[in-house]
Amino acid sequence: MRWLFLRALGLTYLAAFSSLAVQVRGLYGRRGILPIHELVDGERAVRRREHWRELPTLFWFGTSDRALVLTCRLGQLASLLLTFNVAPRLALAALWTTYASFVTAGRDFLAFQWDALLLETTVHALLIAPPGLRPGLGRDEPPRQAVLLLRWLVFRLNYQSGVAKLRSGDPTWRDRTACCYHFETQPLPTPLGWHVHQLPAPVKRLVTSAVLACECYAPALIFARRGLRRLGFLLLSGLQGAIALTGNYAFFNLLSGALTLWTLDDRALPRALSRKSRRPGRRAGPLRQIVGGLVGVVVVAVSAGQHLIRYGRRSPPKVVRSAIQRLQPLESINTYGLFSVMTTRRREIAIEGSNDGVTWLEYEFRYKPGNPKAAPRWVAPHQPRLDWQMWFAALQPPPLWFVRLLVRLLQGAPDVLALFKSVPFPERPPRYVRAIIRDYRMTTRETRRRTGAWWERGEPELYFPPVSLAGPIARPEGSRVA
Repeated sequence: MRWLFLRALGLTYLAAFSSLAVQVRGLYGRRGILPIHELVDGERAVRRREHWRELPTLFWFGTSDRALVLTCRLGQLASLLLTFNVAPRLALAALWTTYASFVTAGRDFLAFQWDALLLETTVHALLIAPPGLRPGLGRDEPPRQAVLLLRWLVFRLNYQSGVAKLRSGDPTWRDRTACCYHFETQPLPTPLGWHVHQLPAPVKRLVTSAVLACECYAPALIFARRGLRRLGFLLLSGLQGAIALTGNYAFFNLLSGALTLWTLDDRALPRALSRKSRRPGRRAGPLRQIVGGLVGVVVVAVSAGQHLIRYGRRSPPKVVRSAIQRLQPLESINTYGLFSVMTTRRREIAIEGSNDGVTWLEYEFRYKPGNPKAAPRWVAPHQPRLDWQMWFAALQPPPLWFVRLLVRLLQGAPDVLALFKSVPFPERPPRYVRAIIRDYRMTTRETRRRTGAWWERGEPELYFPPVSLAGPIARPEGSRVA
């Protein structure tokens, strides 16, 4: 089971770094949306001695575009080493170091729960990884403490996701209507997600109840007897499979599925696959057991303290609060809880450019809804991080990164333009840009048969006023767009 888990983790990292590599210049390059060099230079000026502790990243050594791409390539190489079982401990250490360098310095575009989950999983994987250059299945069994820690992580990931929904006070989870909205309003639905949205409301209420039951009760089976643990595996992996089929959540489902393997043991494998692993292995050495125990105490204490801070009525002890504060920059012990508040209205932002302030042409995104007749796409395990953040931007006033994006479009920054599917001004950048926002709803089967449209969209409203590099060109008189 350890062998399967580490191979799945290697593939997850390969997907994560390969996805990031094709976007890293546009997101973080010198002419990107949020240049990493600005953050690093600012931290260096403010924190001369504590900058490593507050911002643990390799980019203190260099923030050029070449350094960003090279870090992604190193991550891809380490992913392949782990996937093919070459020096797994060294590969895992390299993977954590390179990916943490991006997460700690990446701000909005790398602030997703699965980014933090990947780092936390890697720390746990280091405790169970076999030593050596080509260890095969490993001569020693994984330390018992490390296996329990991995199961503790699986428990927290699922249980906290359920508790977050119930404790948020969101009415759609309390009246079991959340899935009546979810498939339509989630960031990047799949074609199957459109079809599931067509199901009758009572069925979607039943699905909502099943999700809550699975997240709140199935995790308890992780620590039960073998037969119940297998049931827990089926329920939790089935939930992840359903999520993956109806929505594009990057590498989250692949990573969660790999973690869920730890609800099983080698006896759950077919005999042909587990023949070698049935041989009695040596127990892990005392040093590994001691290290596993010490790490386990820290992880359980900090993660339990984080849970108390978020959901409990009492504050954790002072020593635990201090440990949480010191370990927070590493992003390697976290709390989880996706979609604790359900969005019930889908709004989509469109960015437009113009040379005369009268005729406006739209920048087309690669994956997020825009053209009503464009079908939802299968994207995962790739994560188009700009498309994802546009979903969050539509829920709030324009964030700083969005303003920076408009500036780059006015400048015609090539790496930023490459993040789009099509650019209406390929020769030279427009004089003006603006952003409009519309309501989007999934069409019915009848409407799609008649019009071919997957989406219905409302009238445009102004999200960001027309601007040029010199500043705003006019003060809008209302929210409607002519």
